[in-house]
Formats: sequence, C-alpha cells, structure tokens
Amino acid sequence: MCQLEFNLERELPLHVSAIEQLHRDAFGPGRFARTAFRVREAVDPEPSLSFVATSHGHLAGSVRLSPIRIGSCKSLLLGPLAVHPDFKNKGAGKLLMERAIADAKEMDYRAILLVGDYDYYARFGFERVPMGMIVMPGPVDPLRLLLLPFDKDAACQCTGVVKPGL
Repeated sequence: MCQLEFNLERELPLHVSAIEQLHRDAFGPGRFARTAFRVREAVDPEPSLSFVATSHGHLAGSVRLSPIRIGSCKSLLLGPLAVHPDFKNKGAGKLLMERAIADAKEMDYRAILLVGDYDYYARFGFERVPMGMIVMPGPVDPLRLLLLPFDKDAACQCTGVVKPGL
C-alpha cells in the first residue's frame, strides 16, 4: 500500500467553497444548531490558524481555530476539523491538528476548547473539562467538552462562560 502525502498550507479564499462543501458533507444541516457552531458563527476564524491539507490537488481536510474567551482567558475554539471521506484514517486530520496546535502555542492564547470525541482528541493532549468549570452558551454533552491548556496556569484559569471573540 502506498503512503499518501499531504501538503499543509494556510487556508486561502480560493479554498472556502471546497471547505464549505466538505462541512456540508461531513456535518449536514444539523451543524447550524450545534452550540459550537453558534459560537463560531459570531467570530471569524483566526486566519493564521486555519489550514487545509491537500493531496495531489484535492482537498483532503481543513481545520479552523476561532478566538474566544473562557471567562477572562484568551483561548481558541477548534472547529471544525473535517476530513474528506476519501482521506479518512490516512493522517490528514492528525497533521492538521498538530500544525494548528503548534502554531497556536506560539501565539498569545492560553488554551484550545472543543466539543468532540475524547478518544480521538486525547492523543493531542485534550482533557475532559470538569463539570461546571467551563460553560458553553447552549447545550453540549459534558463528556464531549474538551480543553487543551497550554500550561498549568491555563488549566486552572480558563473557567467561566465561553464568549466569541477577544
């Protein structure tokens, strides 16, 4: 079996329509009702933390990080991370996550928050948020609310209500 190679690059305007199609295919119309989507739609993604993975000219996946506040803690909300079905389980999602996390740690943010599958995101250092520590502005499954603090202080200080923007 041959190994796929992916090129990672910052998301550009020319990628937007393909990314939107990928989101439609991956998450369907129900995505608009999800709390994380509602938070993200109130703020533009951080351009320097939005990436695409391509393979031989085809969009394999994308990731975006949007600025939020958790109480007074300057943080990011992941999402969505989406991988085209033809490229699932081939490493595109892992590469996108690793790049987004590494670049975010170099900026003035304290943590990354997401609503997602613990079994997938734990490999990147995400931890379940203790009940009541972080409050999303709508319903979320508390077992799917995950945080990647960039240091021990952030783990303790990123508490409170999530709000879009800085």
